[in-house]
Order: sequence, then structure tokens, then C-alpha cells
Amino acid sequence: MQKDIPNKITAKQLIQEEAYRLGFSFMGVAKADFLEPEAKRLEDWLNQGKHGKMGYLENHFDKRVDPRKLVPGAKSVISLLYNYHNPATQNDPSAPKISQYAYGEDYHFVIKDKLKSLFQYIQENIGEIDGRVFVDSAPVMERDWALKAGNGWIGKHTLLIHPKAGSYFFLAELISDLDVPADAPMKDYCGTCRRCIDACPTDAIAPEGYLIDGSKCISYVTIELKEAIPEDFSGKMDNWMFGCDICQQVCPWNRFATKHKEPAFDPHPELLEMTQRDWQELTEETFRKVFKRSAVKRTKYAGLKRNISFLGDAR
Repeated sequence: MQKDIPNKITAKQLIQEEAYRLGFSFMGVAKADFLEPEAKRLEDWLNQGKHGKMGYLENHFDKRVDPRKLVPGAKSVISLLYNYHNPATQNDPSAPKISQYAYGEDYHFVIKDKLKSLFQYIQENIGEIDGRVFVDSAPVMERDWALKAGNGWIGKHTLLIHPKAGSYFFLAELISDLDVPADAPMKDYCGTCRRCIDACPTDAIAPEGYLIDGSKCISYVTIELKEAIPEDFSGKMDNWMFGCDICQQVCPWNRFATKHKEPAFDPHPELLEMTQRDWQELTEETFRKVFKRSAVKRTKYAGLKRNISFLGDAR
């Protein structure tokens, strides 16, 4: 017996309810189409070398600006936000700092599993679809799709901001041939505020905002850069050894941020207890134990030691 397929509006409501049940905080839908102004902006940004040594950002340009190249026949981009905010800080105020998003297990795996569950739910309850799920794992312009789907606006620090919950979110997408109603983009509420611009110790954010020079970003040099950290950064790292949260910490919209409810994102018990000296004497064994399933593994033990040494030399 053939099951009844819900209409487009009902289908969207069902997907949203399941997404929230799986732990996502917000969901919106955008029409899968060519990103024309965004393509020009990306091209200019790459031509100016603002991506630093992140050569992979030059690859698959056509797929990056058109989701139908990733999923042939795609009609919609479902954009989802997953909260990772954890206001807990390290016990030793002089210990080198780590970005909140890397406190717990690697988000790629945690969220990808939830997306697969959502995809399966759609197949079983709405109908057969052709599609793919993404979590910062393919050439997808996540912030632009989140903006188009009405999940927030892109702030002057170039991160997505939701007016009710701030910016501490992972972004994820389900691109498919499912045709459901699109949402309207949200207005920009940054106004005349320039706290993120003024707070950035390396001047990575353009004076007028909305543009970031990746090669000047602390997150870039502590995670993406594989060679020696340029001396230009000496004395400007604000003691960050992996990532940087400064532009989010000073953003007034993050007064609405609430702690995440995802146990997988809680830090390893030893992480917040480690002192400055513990980090300076970090062994590969401790690194593997504390960051067993963490995104910090991306920089590898040698990379984290390089960052910690650079901070020590700058004191």
C-alpha cells in the first residue's frame, strides 16, 4: 500500500520538527540556485590572496557557487544550526587558550550522524529524495546559504549571527531535489557597532567590517598554517593556541547565547584543568588522550607544540 506523501508545507514542518528533535537549534530553507553576487565576492577575495595558504579554497569553484553541481537536480538547500557554546573557561587564567568549538568531540562526526538520521527520516516519512549532507566537509558556502535560508545575518566579523541566540553555531546543510518552500533572508542588525573590528588584535577584519583577511586571523595561523608562524604575530596572539573566539566574545548578540545541550561537545575532564606549565610540557601521549576525538587533532601534536612555543617566546 502506497503511503500518503505530505504536501510541501507539511513536509517542511515535519523536517523541522525532526531536526529540532535531533538537537538542531534552527532550520531554514533556500532555493538551490547559482550564487551570483557571492561568486564575484569569493573570486575577488581569492584574487587578493586573503585565503593565505588555504589553497583548497581555490578548488571546485563551480561547485562552491552552485549546489546543483554537487547534487544534480537539487531544488532546495536546508540550512541547519547546531549550538556549541560553552561558557566554561580554563581554571588557570594564564594557560594558553583553545576555541570553544574544539572543546569536545569533532563536530564533523557528531553532526554528520544527525544529518544522516534526518535524511533517513525524510526518506521514510516524506518520500524518496536524491541528496547529500554536508558539515564543513565540501565546497559549500555555508554562511551564504544560512543567510539565504533566514537563519541569521552575516555579521561584520563574517560569522553568522542569530538575533535570539548569537553566533556560537556549527552550520550544516542538506542539499536535495526535495521541493519545499524557501524562507526569506534576515535583515542585518549589526548597525554602527564595531566591537569585533576594534577588538581583533591582528586587524584581520577590514575597517568597515564584512571582510576578513584570513592570512591575518589567529584561527588561521594556529590551525591552517603548516609552516612557522610569522613574526608579525608576536605579541598579538592574546594567548590563543588553537583557534580564537575574540570577535564572538565581544559581540553584543552573544549575550543571548546559551550553553549547548550536546554531551559530545563537553571537554575532556583534564582539558580545563591543565595549567600553563602542563601545556608547555605537553607530551604526545597527553595530547592523544585529551584530544582523542577532538578537532584539535587537525593541527597535530607538532602543530600545537609550535603554537604553544610561539606564545611562550612572545612573553
